[in-house]
Amino acid sequence: MRVATGCRGMDRLLQGGLPARRLYVISGPPGSGKTTFAAQFITEGVRNDETALYIKMHETRAELVQDMASFDFGFEQAITSNNARFLNLTSEKARMSLTKYGTEGGLTNRVAAMIEEMDIDRVVIDSTMLLTHFVDDPENALTEFATRLKQTDATLLLVSEMTDPSAYAAEHYLAHGVIFFHNFMDAGGMTRAVQIIKMRGTAIDCDMHAASFSSGGLAVHPDQKLDEVG
Repeated sequence: MRVATGCRGMDRLLQGGLPARRLYVISGPPGSGKTTFAAQFITEGVRNDETALYIKMHETRAELVQDMASFDFGFEQAITSNNARFLNLTSEKARMSLTKYGTEGGLTNRVAAMIEEMDIDRVVIDSTMLLTHFVDDPENALTEFATRLKQTDATLLLVSEMTDPSAYAAEHYLAHGVIFFHNFMDAGGMTRAVQIIKMRGTAIDCDMHAASFSSGGLAVHPDQKLDEVG
């Protein structure tokens, strides 16, 4: 079973979408489109009558809605619907709400238990970097977090602020797939691209493909490889 991402052109690169019920890491520098892609992923799920959970670690729901306000793919309607849940983990109230899903195993088990008990179909955790603020041993905690999330039946996106696509971290090895979002300046101005680094169960093209923003959000151009851009 494949899960549509909601990002125009991406599913062509993925042979129809992300394999369902697996864990994916979305990496790239700031401003490269990771959060927009995550918002499109959540919106697509709600549009298909799936349940969704968006966990942020540095923004409120209102702030995220405002960030997506320039796009018309329907994020505000999706994230405020009955099929969606939003948690801002910098909020004491949000962290307290997780305690009803258990007191052992800390944040890792509580988030996973919430996903399981609420039968969530799609999950975004944005971002893994800020998870380090809630644990004493960030490297081991992230490994445990990714391992536990993989035991759920949800399709999950972990957003990572990694800026070097060749510098792998523990979550990249544990994930079923890794997608890297590029943005950098060249002679022609800002260049944006998407690169599928890893995708289990899918014959992938690891080249960089052009990406762009429009009113519809982030789009990928499968027929336009980076060396053809400009």
